[in-house]
Amino acid sequence: MGKEHKKKSRNLVLDWLAYAGLRVLVAFLGLFSIRANLRTACFLGRLLWKYYHRGRQRAMDNLQVSFPDRDQDWCQQVGRRSFEQLVMLVMDVLFTPRLVHKENWKDYAKFHDIEQTKWRMKSGPGMILVTAHYGNFEIVGYMLGLFGFDIYSVARPLDNPFINRWLYGVRQRRGQKIVDKKGATEQMETILTQGSTLGFIADQDAGKKGLFVDFFGRKASTYKSIGLLAIQYNLPVCVGYSRRRGNDFFFDLCASRMILPEEWADKDNPLLWLTQEYTAAIEAFIREDPTQYWWIHRRWKTRPKEERRALELRENPS
Repeated sequence: MGKEHKKKSRNLVLDWLAYAGLRVLVAFLGLFSIRANLRTACFLGRLLWKYYHRGRQRAMDNLQVSFPDRDQDWCQQVGRRSFEQLVMLVMDVLFTPRLVHKENWKDYAKFHDIEQTKWRMKSGPGMILVTAHYGNFEIVGYMLGLFGFDIYSVARPLDNPFINRWLYGVRQRRGQKIVDKKGATEQMETILTQGSTLGFIADQDAGKKGLFVDFFGRKASTYKSIGLLAIQYNLPVCVGYSRRRGNDFFFDLCASRMILPEEWADKDNPLLWLTQEYTAAIEAFIREDPTQYWWIHRRWKTRPKEERRALELRENPS
């Protein structure tokens, strides 16, 4: 019999101390302007790039394979900037509820090509919205919730229950609704049948059971659930993003691709076609500014069965 791997129990005292430390840090950061905090975030991001060797190497590997025509200096610059963006996102999440309201949202964001998306979200019968770990992906759900759009975001809960509860409260303060990724299947069906919009971050490795589609010239394991839900309920899939301008707390929010049910209706394999189509749309907006993508992300962790078999044959030719 194999060993059973039990989930390590949490130390609630340490979890609470970490939560208390975070709240103190946030209170301290609140003494400074968002621009000052974003400058600090850039500095911390550069330190992270310098000293987090494993993460830096992973980002460099991903960039060099994704952009084979670019030299190492370019990959270094993009990778370092992506680490800055990652830390800046933390500041964004903490300060968005303090800064952005219905009366002043134009000071912090501009919408592009969203008329069709707004119309479908308001009139029904529902829609699936997908984005990636890119720019400030958190503000998309926040802004839509702020204006009363009926949107639910699927998210993985944090391990620390105190921090998780607090951050969920921060995100939901202006109308955004969160669905825990674990055990969310029944909830998602209810959400879509009632005509709501369901939002996903669609660039996560889906393991061996995922659907492999092309992403930056390599096969990437992708969750089947988005495509299956869209096909089952005959719903459009909108690909969108939020891109930061410079080092400021200002974002361009864009709906870059609307995939309609009639587009996959006559395909031999509609699930594969749809999954590849929204993945290609994600790649397209990342290529416009690759510095805002999480290149540290283990997007290509799982390899297709044929690649694994070929590797095994090379390692064990006998």
